[in-house]
Amino acid sequence: MKMEPPLHRVTAFSLVEVTLALGVAAFCLLVLLGLLPTGVKTQQNGIQQTTANQILSQTYSFLRADVRLPPGLYRQVCPDPPVPGDPCNWDQLHGHWANVGQAHDTVYFTQTGKQTGNVNGSPPTDAVFRAKITYNPVAPTGSTSVANVVVSWPAPVDPSAGGVPAGSVTSLLSINR
Repeated sequence: MKMEPPLHRVTAFSLVEVTLALGVAAFCLLVLLGLLPTGVKTQQNGIQQTTANQILSQTYSFLRADVRLPPGLYRQVCPDPPVPGDPCNWDQLHGHWANVGQAHDTVYFTQTGKQTGNVNGSPPTDAVFRAKITYNPVAPTGSTSVANVVVSWPAPVDPSAGGVPAGSVTSLLSINR
């Protein structure tokens, strides 16, 4: 008996081809999962850099306000009435532009960029960022003051004492009176 060939051929993948395709897909997934921690770390570093830049901007605003406010009104840099649970110790920096060449000021900030603790105190438990303000060793003129501000994290690590921070942002602030 003679069999007639089918009118159409059925095509399919062999077991070897399916196994190779699954192996390639598994390898690609492993590579993607291996990149996931790097992506998360990069995102966290970006968030910390952004917060540090916001702290620099906030520091500039408060130092500028301190220089420009008339005598006796330096406490106006803090909101009146104060926000509950939101300490404002910027007035502790009042007049420090005259401390040229003397000790620096250190201010601490939380993860969200809110000021915490006292100026020049030890780092509070909720502190994540440290802002070190060093006033320019050149005496300020009647119209300009200059300060170097370094924001570093984590707060307990003091770069001036030989500690190595996870990251930092530096800016030179010049304020025209």
